[in-house]
Amino acid sequence: MSQQERKLHLNAFLAATGHHEASWRHADTHPERAVDINHYLRLARIAERGLLDSVFLADGYWAHAGTLEPFTLLSALAAATKHIGLIATVETTYNQPFHVARKFASLDHISKGRAGWNIVTGAGPAAAQFSREQHPEHHKRYESAEEFVEIVKRLWDSWDDDAVRNDKHSGVLYDESKIHKIDWSSANYAVKGPLNIARPVQGYPVLVQAGSSETGKEFAAKFAEVIFTAQLTIEEARDFYRDVKSRLPKYGRTLAQLQILPGLSPILADTEAEARELEQELFELIDKKGAIQRLSSRLGVDLSNHPLDEPLTLEGIQSADEVSGMKSRHKLIVDLIEREQPTLRQVINTLAGARGHFTFTGTPLQLADTIEQWFQTGAADGFNIMPQIYPSGLETFVDKVIPELQNRGLFRTEYEDTTLRGKLGLARPSSIRHSSQFNEEVVI
Repeated sequence: MSQQERKLHLNAFLAATGHHEASWRHADTHPERAVDINHYLRLARIAERGLLDSVFLADGYWAHAGTLEPFTLLSALAAATKHIGLIATVETTYNQPFHVARKFASLDHISKGRAGWNIVTGAGPAAAQFSREQHPEHHKRYESAEEFVEIVKRLWDSWDDDAVRNDKHSGVLYDESKIHKIDWSSANYAVKGPLNIARPVQGYPVLVQAGSSETGKEFAAKFAEVIFTAQLTIEEARDFYRDVKSRLPKYGRTLAQLQILPGLSPILADTEAEARELEQELFELIDKKGAIQRLSSRLGVDLSNHPLDEPLTLEGIQSADEVSGMKSRHKLIVDLIEREQPTLRQVINTLAGARGHFTFTGTPLQLADTIEQWFQTGAADGFNIMPQIYPSGLETFVDKVIPELQNRGLFRTEYEDTTLRGKLGLARPSSIRHSSQFNEEVVI
């Protein structure tokens, strides 16, 4: 596909009140709607009106998350929408392959081919919620995740595409010869299969990944079809894009088989001055003490007595090797401190906008210029849109930025396919059972 033929891919990262950490305190938001299905229905319909590829729900097991379980919510959204893709985060560390395979197959059937799985290994120490003594180390989580994903794919493939007969005349409901055990046995998992539901509409739901550590990038090059990533500058985004795409050939994959979507968290208004005013309102609502505690925990150094308006240094900050959670986010903050020598207040404000994703404050036209620059210069295949305030931020993006992108020939003017794979330009995968590398029995 030529540069002129490429089209942006856009996902809306759903949230209760927005991606600014103080959004819940702003007068234009409604934190009481965090568990209100009508709020999320409204957001999904706005995104669909804007012809976005998908909406995305993050998930985790941290305390006081206050969010709805994603499969339950996305199933409801599937019934109330027609086109929008539906992506959910599901951890591998605290789940089982059979459950995950069955749930995503169900969501893909319910939505008629619009499901996507954001694969994470679990950044937070959730072990206590699952009767475990400790959270696994970073590299062990990824080792287990590779096996987990491979098992899930084989479970989806345990039914041939034509296994369901529903032949009333012959009395054959299923062709049993086309439903297979997988007999996976290893130190971590023992899964016989087959799955108890037919192969998903898309073959596999779209496989998404959100890790940007060295291990995460290699995992993405091997498995992912979409990456949600975080970079603060266009230069960092270009480096990441070039790095990950260069790893694809070793896994027999082409550049078009992986779409890279950096997070983009905008504050928009008709004038830049109005947008800056809203940005300042949100800055003033930040809980500074809580923000400093979180930053101290992430960096492994006590910043409680550091003056807000004095520059930060790297003195005392833990190394990447000491980080068990989100290594890529730790590196992002360290790089920011090293590159810009910001004050503590500046770091807090930067991270408050979207936890380390690229933030933008300005007019819709200015944002369209920025999106075009990133897209046309090798920094992104599209964006994971993360409005700092919901729902108004998404409405402004859809009503004022999307038309400008369409006028420039950068974004679709109608949905071109019914499935999420089709919207993303991804082929429907053939069954792994038909691969020359497939083994009927796997023992690791």
